[in-house]
Amino acid sequence: MAKRILIVDDAAFMRMMIKDILTKNGYEVVGEAENGAKAVQMYKELKPELVTMDITMPEMDGIQAVREIKKIDSSAKIIMCSAMGQQMMVMEAIQAGARDFVVKPFQQERVIQAIEKAFS
Repeated sequence: MAKRILIVDDAAFMRMMIKDILTKNGYEVVGEAENGAKAVQMYKELKPELVTMDITMPEMDGIQAVREIKKIDSSAKIIMCSAMGQQMMVMEAIQAGARDFVVKPFQQERVIQAIEKAFS
């Protein structure tokens, strides 16, 4: 059974890139959200096994969304995706409960490595 993943990023292009990497590597993308508020709602509905979460988004940022998802499911697996130079935010995300982070632009090997690490 393919692992079910929710992709969260306000940029449609980034969601498409991650989705492409995931589907090529045998993962199932169960949903896509463009902001943290929608991500929390979709997490409740879809119960994905892992979430890839952008940090900077409208309505609710990724760090707040991680906190909200962790309230719903303390064992949620979340990987943050951030642009270069967001180290402080990445640290905050890890403290909020994210398992790992991947830096944009995405490198397929690094994305898969982070996901495999989260599942191990």
